[in-house]
This record gives sequence, C-alpha cells and structure tokens, in this order.
Amino acid sequence: MTTATPKRFRSTEGPWLILILGVLIGFGPLSIDMYLPAFPAIGESLHATAGEVERTLAAFFAGLAVGQLFAGPVSDRFGRTKPLYAGLLLYVLGSIGCATAPSADVLAACRFVQALGGSVGMVTTRAVVRDLHSGAAAARMMSRLVLVMGLAPILAPLLGGWVLRAAGWRAIFGSHAVLGLIALGAVFVILPETAPPRSGAAPARPFQAMWGLAKAPDFLGHALAAALAQAGMFAYIGGSPFVFITLHGVKPEHFGWFFGANAAGLVAVSQLNHWLMARSSPERVLKQAVRIAALAGLALVTVASTGLGGLWGIALSLFVFVSTLGAITPNATALAMEQHAKQAGIASAVLGALQFMLAAGASATVSATHDGTARPMALGVAIAALLALGALGLAKRAPAHGTTGAEGGIDTPEREA
Repeated sequence: MTTATPKRFRSTEGPWLILILGVLIGFGPLSIDMYLPAFPAIGESLHATAGEVERTLAAFFAGLAVGQLFAGPVSDRFGRTKPLYAGLLLYVLGSIGCATAPSADVLAACRFVQALGGSVGMVTTRAVVRDLHSGAAAARMMSRLVLVMGLAPILAPLLGGWVLRAAGWRAIFGSHAVLGLIALGAVFVILPETAPPRSGAAPARPFQAMWGLAKAPDFLGHALAAALAQAGMFAYIGGSPFVFITLHGVKPEHFGWFFGANAAGLVAVSQLNHWLMARSSPERVLKQAVRIAALAGLALVTVASTGLGGLWGIALSLFVFVSTLGAITPNATALAMEQHAKQAGIASAVLGALQFMLAAGASATVSATHDGTARPMALGVAIAALLALGALGLAKRAPAHGTTGAEGGIDTPEREA
C-alpha cells in the first residue's frame, strides 16, 4: 500500500501562488521603506551621523544588486525552491544581526547580508513567472504581483512608524526576521518547483551567459526600459521629502498621503494593464506607457523650473509618472525575459541587478546635485523617462515562435526561441 504525498496548497495557478510570489518580490521595497522613519532614532542610538546611517541603505542596495547576480545562475542550476530556502534563511540571520547591531558599521554589514538573502526571492519570482507563462500571460501575472508589491510603499512606512513608536527601531528588524520565517514556511507549503529539467544543465560560465544577454537587443532594450523607469522612481523617492516638506511646507504627517496616492496610482494602472493584456499586446501598451511617463517627466521639469502650478503641479506630474510604472514594469519585464526561457534565472538576475544599480545611481545623483529647488528631482525623473523611451528603440525583438498570447502556460519548445 502506497502513501500519497500531500499536495498541500502547491499549485502553478491561483491566489496562493500570487500571494507568496508578491511577498517574495516585495522583500526589497518592504525592507527599505519600513525602516526609513527610524533613521533619526538609529543615528541617536548608535551615535552615528546622518551620512553613516544613510550608508546602511546604500549597503542594502549593493547587496540586492550583487545578490541577484549570483542568485540567478544558482536558481538555473539547482532549481527555484532550494536556493530560495537558503536565501530566506540568510535574510532571517541578517535581520537578527541588524536588530542586535552595536554600531552603524555593523548595521551596514548586516544590511548587506540581509539584502543578499532577500535578493534570492526577487530573482526567483521573475524566474517562476517565466517558467509558467510567456507573452501577454506573463505580463498579466506580473501585473498581479505589482498589486501585492505596490502595497509595500503604502503600508511599510506606516507600519515602520508604528513599530518604532511601540518598541523602538531594533524591533523593525526583528519584524523582518519574523516575516522571513513566515515566508520560509509559506514557500515550503505553497511554492512548487517550476524550473524545467534542463536547469541542471545551466551554463557552466554564468557570467559569460550574462554578457550574452547584455548583447541581445530584445533583452537589453526592455531591461533598460524597466530599469530606467525604476531609476526615475528612486529619483522621486530620494528628492520628494525635501520638495514636499521643506520646499512646499507639507507637514511630515501629511507627506505619507502624497506618497500613498502615487503608490495607489501604480497599483491601479497595474490592474488596468492586466485587463489590457486580453485586448492588446505588451509591446503596444509598454510603448504608450513610456511615452506618457516621458511627457509627465517633461511637465515636472516645467513646473519645477517655472513654478507654474506650484505644489499641485508637481504632485500631479509625479502621480502620472509613478502610475505609469504599473504598466511599464510588468510589460518590460515579461518582454525582456520572453526569448530567454532556458536561462530565466540568469535573465532575472541581470534584470534585477540593473534596476537597483541604476536606481541607486539616480538617487545618489539627485542628492549630489541638490540646489535647494525641485529641479534635481524633476530632471532625474525626466531624464530617466526619456532614456527609457530611447531604450525601446534597442528592443528589436527576434521573431517570436509559438503562441505568446493571453493563454500563456508552461514553456514549450516553441516558446524557447
């Protein structure tokens, strides 16, 4: 008599899969936004300067970029779930280290470790989507993930502020450790292994494979479009506190409403994108979304330079720009990975690392060019959007093979072009 293996909740479809993938890809934004309200408290507790505390954020960005470059090849060779277990455990250990750090330098080191672990979940999520779907179906699934991920910028600062007031800044990182453990259990219960059998024969020289991807016009153009759009987002995140609070006198407790409204716009457009994928193509929607983002960036520069429209002119321009990311991110991601199913992990790694490297550079540039006006933030957003529009010109995709329409499904040889 044989004993059946329990299926638990594992499935390649359904809300449970979307939920766990959304949590995994949201580890980065959650780990960033949740501790931002605690910067002054961290500096006071660890006797650190503002610059030393800000370096803990830079360390996290670096860990996400580096971690994804290694996590991608590993997931192609060993499958999606096993590396994910290790990554989540590393995230938990890094979070515990952050919660007990005696100095800003130790906190920065532990944030780097925390990011290395969290990066595995981000790579795995995009690879799982490509394992299961292609074309419009992949873009629709990514839109669902943006819905879950988009809640992080809305809820994380509020949750972080509540934990800070209730239990101090160290408890924020303690909550990260708890979240990591919960995610580890959920992955074991919910997430099936989706990597195709060929993953065991992943490229022996992963960095050579990455270079090959960088030379593929279809991948490079769409990956740059996604990364540059994210760079514009981080230019906004880095510059908006000064522009809204200091320059235009918005009360700190009201700033979150502007931040949350933009995140809500992003979520709403991501769901509109899901609807559009049954009626249009990812290429067409992406092109229109990037054009609107570029126009919003130019409008933002006009307002920042002339003062026309004041606070509400800036707020409206930013709302339109941030909202377009709800269509740019899922479509550009799906199109970048469309023709690279055989190395979905490596493609996901390059895509994610590129996004965070450009995002960190945009944020640092806005900070370095600070001149007491809204122009540095506005120029950062506009230039990123215009470059994203130019990047689409590189995306001369090879002829697609097989069906890449709304039905999607598990990869087939016809989809492995």
